[in-house]
Amino acid sequence: MPYLPMILEKDGESIEVSGLVDSGATVNVLPYQIGLELGAVWEQQLPLFQLDGNLANYESRGLILNAQVADFPPVKLAFAWTKAENVPVILGQINFFSEFDVCFYRSNQTFEVKPKI
Repeated sequence: MPYLPMILEKDGESIEVSGLVDSGATVNVLPYQIGLELGAVWEQQLPLFQLDGNLANYESRGLILNAQVADFPPVKLAFAWTKAENVPVILGQINFFSEFDVCFYRSNQTFEVKPKI
């Protein structure tokens, strides 16, 4: 699985995570506990649309975080912060793939990430 190490930051709190780079995911997803560790307050975030798939039974809220990937300039990533606990950080089309170009090399089981030009 293509996992990408990164640092997420909100209001001076930061945490190192590994995000699943998922070109089939519509949105970025953040597990509940990670949002709490960054100091986010569930009740202060706006409710989002209903997630689908195995996250359909969980409520989600919008959360904007700063993300540092490798030595690239930090970017703002929008997450669907879910009450689900047993999911990884997911990096999807909105908006990880809007901020980064990603090339998958399946035969080598590798991938490459570059900031958008």
